[in-house]
Amino acid sequence: MNSRDAYLQGPDLAALAGLLADSTRAGFCLALLDGRAWTAIELARHAGVAASTATEHLNRLVAGGLLTQERQGRHRYVRLADPATAELIETLASMAPRQTAPPRSLPAVNRSRALARARTCYDHLAGALGVAITRAMTERGLLDWQHGLRLTGDGTAWLGELGITLPPATRRSPVRSCVDWTERRPHLAGAAGAAVCRHAFDSGWITRIGTGRAIALTDAGRSALRDALGMSDDALTAEPHS
Repeated sequence: MNSRDAYLQGPDLAALAGLLADSTRAGFCLALLDGRAWTAIELARHAGVAASTATEHLNRLVAGGLLTQERQGRHRYVRLADPATAELIETLASMAPRQTAPPRSLPAVNRSRALARARTCYDHLAGALGVAITRAMTERGLLDWQHGLRLTGDGTAWLGELGITLPPATRRSPVRSCVDWTERRPHLAGAAGAAVCRHAFDSGWITRIGTGRAIALTDAGRSALRDALGMSDDALTAEPHS
Protein backbone atom coordinates (compact mmCIF):
# COMPACT_ATOMS: atom_id res chain seq x y z
CA MET A 1 0.00 0.00 0.00
CA ASN A 2 1.47 3.36 -0.99
CA SER A 3 1.14 6.51 1.07
CA ARG A 4 -1.77 7.82 -1.02
CA ASP A 5 -3.73 4.59 -0.54
CA ALA A 6 -3.14 4.82 3.21
CA TYR A 7 -4.30 8.44 3.11
CA LEU A 8 -7.50 7.59 1.24
CA GLN A 9 -8.32 4.74 3.60
CA GLY A 10 -7.70 6.81 6.73
CA PRO A 11 -10.31 8.60 8.85
CA ASP A 12 -12.54 10.96 6.89
CA LEU A 13 -12.09 14.00 9.08
CA ALA A 14 -13.61 16.26 6.43
CA ALA A 15 -16.89 14.32 6.59
CA LEU A 16 -17.05 14.78 10.36
CA ALA A 17 -16.25 18.47 10.04
CA GLY A 18 -18.96 18.78 7.40
CA LEU A 19 -21.58 17.58 9.86
CA LEU A 20 -20.82 20.55 12.11
CA ALA A 21 -20.27 23.06 9.31
CA ASP A 22 -23.97 23.94 9.32
CA SER A 23 -25.07 26.32 12.09
CA THR A 24 -28.37 24.50 12.66
CA ARG A 25 -26.70 21.10 13.10
CA ALA A 26 -24.02 22.63 15.32
CA GLY A 27 -26.74 24.29 17.39
CA PHE A 28 -28.52 20.96 17.82
CA CYS A 29 -25.32 19.36 19.14
CA LEU A 30 -24.77 22.21 21.59
CA ALA A 31 -28.35 21.94 22.84
CA LEU A 32 -27.96 18.19 23.34
CA LEU A 33 -25.01 18.79 25.65
CA ASP A 34 -27.61 18.88 28.42
CA GLY A 35 -27.43 15.07 28.30
CA ARG A 36 -31.15 14.61 27.68
CA ALA A 37 -33.04 13.22 24.71
CA TRP A 38 -34.92 15.72 22.53
CA THR A 39 -37.54 15.29 19.83
CA ALA A 40 -37.18 16.80 16.38
CA ILE A 41 -40.03 19.21 17.14
CA GLU A 42 -38.31 20.43 20.31
CA LEU A 43 -35.04 20.99 18.49
CA ALA A 44 -36.85 22.70 15.61
CA ARG A 45 -38.42 25.18 18.06
CA HIS A 46 -35.05 25.69 19.75
CA ALA A 47 -33.33 26.49 16.45
CA GLY A 48 -36.24 28.38 14.90
CA VAL A 49 -36.50 26.10 11.85
CA ALA A 50 -39.26 24.04 10.31
CA ALA A 51 -39.80 20.51 11.64
CA SER A 52 -39.01 19.06 8.20
CA THR A 53 -35.71 20.97 8.14
CA ALA A 54 -34.83 19.72 11.63
CA THR A 55 -35.58 16.14 10.61
CA GLU A 56 -33.29 16.40 7.59
CA HIS A 57 -30.42 17.71 9.70
CA LEU A 58 -31.00 15.11 12.43
CA ASN A 59 -30.93 12.30 9.88
CA ARG A 60 -27.48 13.46 8.77
CA LEU A 61 -26.20 13.68 12.34
CA VAL A 62 -27.50 10.19 13.16
CA ALA A 63 -26.03 8.73 9.96
CA GLY A 64 -22.72 10.41 10.75
CA GLY A 65 -22.57 8.85 14.20
CA LEU A 66 -22.76 12.03 16.28
CA LEU A 67 -26.29 11.32 17.46
CA THR A 68 -28.18 8.19 18.38
CA GLN A 69 -31.94 7.79 18.26
CA GLU A 70 -34.67 5.77 19.92
CA ARG A 71 -38.37 5.54 19.18
CA GLN A 72 -41.25 5.50 21.63
CA GLY A 73 -44.54 5.14 19.82
CA ARG A 74 -44.80 7.85 17.21
CA HIS A 75 -42.01 9.90 18.72
CA ARG A 76 -38.33 9.78 17.85
CA TYR A 77 -35.87 10.96 20.46
CA VAL A 78 -32.25 11.86 19.72
CA ARG A 79 -29.28 12.36 22.00
CA LEU A 80 -25.52 12.66 21.64
CA ALA A 81 -24.01 9.28 20.81
CA ASP A 82 -21.85 8.96 23.94
CA PRO A 83 -19.76 10.93 26.47
CA ALA A 84 -16.78 11.06 24.09
CA THR A 85 -18.96 12.81 21.50
CA ALA A 86 -20.13 15.31 24.11
CA GLU A 87 -16.55 16.06 25.11
CA LEU A 88 -15.61 16.50 21.44
CA ILE A 89 -18.40 19.05 20.96
CA GLU A 90 -17.42 20.94 24.13
CA THR A 91 -13.75 20.98 23.10
CA LEU A 92 -14.57 22.26 19.61
CA ALA A 93 -16.81 24.92 21.15
CA SER A 94 -13.89 26.11 23.30
CA MET A 95 -11.79 26.57 20.15
CA ALA A 96 -14.49 28.30 18.11
CA PRO A 97 -14.51 32.10 17.77
CA ARG A 98 -17.02 33.94 19.92
CA GLN A 99 -20.12 35.19 18.15
CA THR A 100 -19.84 38.94 17.82
CA ALA A 101 -23.54 39.79 18.10
CA PRO A 102 -24.40 40.15 21.81
CA PRO A 103 -27.78 39.01 23.19
CA ARG A 104 -30.28 41.75 22.42
CA SER A 105 -32.73 41.39 25.31
CA LEU A 106 -32.33 41.31 29.08
CA PRO A 107 -33.74 37.75 29.37
CA ALA A 108 -31.25 36.59 26.72
CA VAL A 109 -28.38 38.26 28.57
CA ASN A 110 -29.46 36.62 31.84
CA ARG A 111 -29.69 33.19 30.19
CA SER A 112 -26.24 33.61 28.69
CA ARG A 113 -24.74 34.65 32.02
CA ALA A 114 -26.41 31.79 33.87
CA LEU A 115 -25.11 29.30 31.32
CA ALA A 116 -21.57 30.62 31.69
CA ARG A 117 -21.79 30.67 35.49
CA ALA A 118 -22.78 27.01 35.94
CA ARG A 119 -24.14 24.37 33.59
CA THR A 120 -24.01 20.71 32.74
CA CYS A 121 -21.80 19.48 29.91
CA TYR A 122 -23.57 16.23 29.02
CA ASP A 123 -23.21 14.50 32.41
CA HIS A 124 -20.59 16.58 34.24
CA LEU A 125 -20.29 20.10 35.64
CA ALA A 126 -19.06 22.99 33.52
CA GLY A 127 -18.94 26.74 33.46
CA ALA A 128 -17.26 28.86 36.14
CA LEU A 129 -18.53 26.50 38.85
CA GLY A 130 -17.17 23.37 37.17
CA VAL A 131 -13.78 25.01 36.64
CA ALA A 132 -13.67 26.22 40.26
CA ILE A 133 -14.46 22.74 41.62
CA THR A 134 -11.75 21.21 39.42
CA ARG A 135 -9.25 23.80 40.62
CA ALA A 136 -10.17 23.14 44.26
CA MET A 137 -9.77 19.38 43.78
CA THR A 138 -6.33 20.00 42.30
CA GLU A 139 -5.25 22.32 45.12
CA ARG A 140 -6.25 19.68 47.71
CA GLY A 141 -4.25 16.98 45.93
CA LEU A 142 -7.28 15.02 44.75
CA LEU A 143 -6.28 15.44 41.11
CA ASP A 144 -2.78 15.25 39.67
CA TRP A 145 -1.86 16.83 36.30
CA GLN A 146 1.88 16.11 36.18
CA HIS A 147 1.78 13.08 33.88
CA GLY A 148 -1.67 13.46 32.39
CA LEU A 149 -4.75 13.97 34.51
CA ARG A 150 -5.35 11.26 37.12
CA LEU A 151 -7.30 10.78 40.32
CA THR A 152 -4.93 10.43 43.27
CA GLY A 153 -5.32 8.01 46.15
CA ASP A 154 -6.60 10.90 48.25
CA GLY A 155 -9.04 11.68 45.46
CA THR A 156 -10.43 8.15 45.48
CA ALA A 157 -10.74 8.27 49.27
CA TRP A 158 -12.49 11.66 49.05
CA LEU A 159 -15.06 10.28 46.63
CA GLY A 160 -15.61 7.35 48.99
CA GLU A 161 -16.24 9.72 51.90
CA LEU A 162 -19.00 11.32 49.83
CA GLY A 163 -20.46 7.89 49.14
CA ILE A 164 -19.37 7.95 45.50
CA THR A 165 -18.15 4.70 44.00
CA LEU A 166 -16.81 4.81 40.47
CA PRO A 167 -18.17 2.16 38.08
CA PRO A 168 -15.96 -0.77 37.07
CA ALA A 169 -13.38 -0.01 34.40
CA THR A 170 -14.91 0.56 30.99
CA ARG A 171 -13.84 2.24 27.77
CA ARG A 172 -14.59 5.58 29.45
CA SER A 173 -11.67 7.19 31.26
CA PRO A 174 -12.02 7.49 35.06
CA VAL A 175 -10.99 11.14 34.78
CA ARG A 176 -10.64 13.36 31.78
CA SER A 177 -9.91 17.01 31.22
CA CYS A 178 -12.53 18.86 29.17
CA VAL A 179 -11.73 22.42 28.05
CA ASP A 180 -14.58 24.66 29.11
CA TRP A 181 -15.88 26.67 26.16
CA THR A 182 -16.81 29.75 28.20
CA GLU A 183 -13.95 29.74 30.72
CA ARG A 184 -11.30 28.41 28.28
CA ARG A 185 -9.89 26.41 31.19
CA PRO A 186 -10.32 22.73 32.07
CA HIS A 187 -13.11 21.17 34.04
CA LEU A 188 -13.37 17.57 35.21
CA ALA A 189 -15.04 15.06 32.89
CA GLY A 190 -14.89 11.28 32.62
CA ALA A 191 -16.52 8.80 35.00
CA ALA A 192 -15.45 10.75 38.09
CA GLY A 193 -16.80 14.02 36.70
CA ALA A 194 -20.13 12.36 35.93
CA ALA A 195 -20.28 10.80 39.41
CA VAL A 196 -19.62 14.15 41.12
CA CYS A 197 -22.32 15.84 39.03
CA ARG A 198 -24.84 13.09 39.77
CA HIS A 199 -24.04 13.28 43.49
CA ALA A 200 -24.49 17.07 43.42
CA PHE A 201 -27.96 16.71 41.91
CA ASP A 202 -28.99 13.85 44.20
CA SER A 203 -27.76 15.71 47.29
CA GLY A 204 -29.50 18.96 46.38
CA TRP A 205 -26.26 20.89 45.92
CA ILE A 206 -27.35 22.10 42.50
CA THR A 207 -30.66 22.54 40.72
CA ARG A 208 -31.61 23.17 37.11
CA ILE A 209 -32.70 26.61 35.98
CA GLY A 210 -35.74 26.07 33.77
CA THR A 211 -35.40 23.37 31.13
CA GLY A 212 -31.97 24.23 29.75
CA ARG A 213 -28.41 23.33 30.72
CA ALA A 214 -27.94 26.15 33.24
CA ILE A 215 -27.84 25.17 36.90
CA ALA A 216 -27.75 27.07 40.18
CA LEU A 217 -25.74 26.30 43.30
CA THR A 218 -28.04 25.98 46.33
CA ASP A 219 -27.31 27.10 49.88
CA ALA A 220 -26.82 23.43 50.78
CA GLY A 221 -24.35 23.14 47.89
CA ARG A 222 -22.34 26.15 49.03
CA SER A 223 -22.09 24.73 52.54
CA ALA A 224 -21.17 21.25 51.26
CA LEU A 225 -18.44 22.53 48.93
CA ARG A 226 -16.98 24.68 51.70
CA ASP A 227 -16.78 21.59 53.91
CA ALA A 228 -15.74 19.06 51.26
CA LEU A 229 -13.25 21.14 49.28
CA GLY A 230 -12.51 24.18 51.42
CA MET A 231 -13.85 26.45 48.70
CA SER A 232 -14.12 30.10 49.64
CA ASP A 233 -17.20 32.24 49.17
CA ASP A 234 -15.32 34.15 46.45
CA ALA A 235 -14.69 30.90 44.54
CA LEU A 236 -18.31 29.83 44.93
CA THR A 237 -19.69 33.15 43.72
CA ALA A 238 -17.10 33.89 41.04
CA GLU A 239 -18.55 35.48 37.94
CA PRO A 240 -17.75 33.88 34.56
CA HIS A 241 -14.96 35.25 32.44
CA SER A 242 -16.14 37.52 29.65
